[in-house]
Amino acid sequence: MTLLEQINNDMIFYMKNKDSFSLGVIRMVKGAIQLEKINKKRELTDDEIIAVVSKQIKMRNDSINEFKKANRIDLVEQNQKEITILNKYMPKQLSQEEITIIIDEAFNKINPTSSKDIGLIMKEISPKLKGKADMGEVNTIIKKRLEDL
Repeated sequence: MTLLEQINNDMIFYMKNKDSFSLGVIRMVKGAIQLEKINKKRELTDDEIIAVVSKQIKMRNDSINEFKKANRIDLVEQNQKEITILNKYMPKQLSQEEITIIIDEAFNKINPTSSKDIGLIMKEISPKLKGKADMGEVNTIIKKRLEDL
């Protein structure tokens, strides 16, 4: 079953169970997928759908940070619930140890000499970590390691 089929099946499930909150989240993500499909002028692969879902999660995380600053706990909780629903469509997230191992392998392979080599490192690890880890955190880890060289 493709990821899009799973999303469609869940949408039907939420309709039958009259779960309007979850249904709304699924409809939003389906809209984002449809928009990406129109932009690419073709059907999306599961990896591309994962990228769309990941972008939706990132948007909600950014919103959570802003809502916390504005002391809007109700909206923080709503966005956290939406993220929980969206995480269902993401691949299993890697642990901190697994991420560190992949970063170590990239450092050993590329042998960077300065912070200018961050692009080479990111190019090496992105295919392995995309959708399986928060790339913002990964970038922060790599920058810190490059500064310590």
